[in-house]
Amino acid sequence: MKTICKVVKKLMIWLIAVILLGLVSIFSYHHYQLMKESALLTDEGSLVKVNDKKINVYNEGDGKDTYVLMAGSGIAAPIYEMKGLYSKFLVENKIAVMERAGYGYSDVFNDARDIDTMLEQTREALLQSGNKPPYILMPHSLSGIEAIYWAQKYPQEIKAIIALDIGLPQQYVTHKMSLANRWTVRGVNLLTELGLHRLVPEMTYNPEVMKQSFLTKEEKEIYKAISFKQFFNNDMKEELLHAYENSQKSINLPKPKETPILFIDAIAEQNKNSKYTKQQSKDYRDFAKQLNTSEVVEVSGTHSIYLYKPDEIYDLSQAFIKSKVDKKERPK
Repeated sequence: MKTICKVVKKLMIWLIAVILLGLVSIFSYHHYQLMKESALLTDEGSLVKVNDKKINVYNEGDGKDTYVLMAGSGIAAPIYEMKGLYSKFLVENKIAVMERAGYGYSDVFNDARDIDTMLEQTREALLQSGNKPPYILMPHSLSGIEAIYWAQKYPQEIKAIIALDIGLPQQYVTHKMSLANRWTVRGVNLLTELGLHRLVPEMTYNPEVMKQSFLTKEEKEIYKAISFKQFFNNDMKEELLHAYENSQKSINLPKPKETPILFIDAIAEQNKNSKYTKQQSKDYRDFAKQLNTSEVVEVSGTHSIYLYKPDEIYDLSQAFIKSKVDKKERPK
């Protein structure tokens, strides 16, 4: 019996040693690759100083309206992933791709990602990069919380919101993240710190982006490099962990009734009859009814709708702005 225990003990020690050696090897390889890939990452946009760190804003175009693109959670390289959409708006408008802390070329701030901090950083970065309000916000997914809160606190700065399959504040409060999910978020963050996401590139960046033609071959390599560098870092982790508290702050304020909002509701064909899809559509309609100017439009496609239907989103946005926003602003 003692002999068996000794053998098991030795095997356990060897197993732990092999695992540790493997983790050290992956960590070292990850940082070696980051060093090599850093040569690709020449700044693309306007890096401005906010709270002693840098936030990047990518500006392009020239027009009356400034569309501010706000990426959803975990979209590590917004400038490249959302190019297929914002390039449609450049004919008549100016665009500003907001890379908040921890995204794209911006620094990781390692601060508490409370909604007030995030919003003030966004406002300051836009102003410093030469973008003056009022803006037309184009939030996707989690950034819907910030966009709505922005309209609640500073309505004069927001001309309209084009909401790309956003999460509503009440949804994050109603479906509060469970303890198990919170630990999963922390666990994934730890694994990426160790570099294990190198082993699953298809989960690190969106493979659909690589299939699209809106990026050059070089831009696709930059897209991958930024994704490996920024994927699920501490700022992204904290954003998710603070989604409930941030949404609660928004719910405690009156609805932004004066802000026109177009809700783009992405409906995936395989999920169109699901309970979740139907509830989300109802939530959008209920929220829209509380606004003076709003519209809910269903668009066929998955959550990353900006990749699949950029032309349709552009047409819907322009029609909404011209018919329901500009027309309303013109004096009679």
